[in-house]
Amino acid sequence: MAAIQKLSALALLIAAVAPAQAAERPVVVELFTSQSCSSCPPADALLLELARNRPDLLALTFHITYWNRLGWRDPYSLDAATERQNRYAGLLGGASVYTPQMVVDGTRDVVGSDRIAVEHAIREASPAAAPIALKISRQGTVLSINVDAGQGSATVWLIGYDGQHRTSVTGGENEGRSLVEANIVRSFQSVARWRSDALHATAATPAGEHVAIILQSDDGHILGAARLDDTPGPAAASGPAPEWVRQDAGGGM
Repeated sequence: MAAIQKLSALALLIAAVAPAQAAERPVVVELFTSQSCSSCPPADALLLELARNRPDLLALTFHITYWNRLGWRDPYSLDAATERQNRYAGLLGGASVYTPQMVVDGTRDVVGSDRIAVEHAIREASPAAAPIALKISRQGTVLSINVDAGQGSATVWLIGYDGQHRTSVTGGENEGRSLVEANIVRSFQSVARWRSDALHATAATPAGEHVAIILQSDDGHILGAARLDDTPGPAAASGPAPEWVRQDAGGGM
């Protein structure tokens, strides 16, 4: 009987710990890529795999603009993506920007197609012992964002992204290829500045099928991250490509 009681107590302890672990913030993985880059499709495929199979990650694809001169204008390229990568180059000590680049949790960068390096960087990423809790909800077209109190200061970034697209490329280095890409960032904007105290902010729903927020300090460290749960077609799910994959053709926006 004593052994059964001990096992029951252990089961209760495991059940109590599991929700706390599930509630930990996701590790943020950012891929900087371009449909005009012939080296990028393997990195795109790896990011898609992470987005499908790793719910513990917030995996995002940022399409930069500087390769649009190579014979194909990436329809998902954003000036904000190029600016963000340039900012990371300064923070991480890079002499220049490149694709494909993956930045993990704002502090580590690796070649985005190097699976071993990417997996190592994700394993080494260690979210803060007490991450700042973020909550995001939506009523109509208005988002409500809440950030708990903590230590430090940081920017609240609002991200809109599409779950998955397939694009037939008709020019440039990837001419003739059909590219499948996941969690494509369609909008990226600062909505508030957090300075230790609890914060409430509102914002209009951004472009994109899905919504996430990141709390990031000026040195690049991610202090918190969260997804909006009410968006359709989960952008982090296992199994085959979802039914809402779109077929996009052409190169203009």
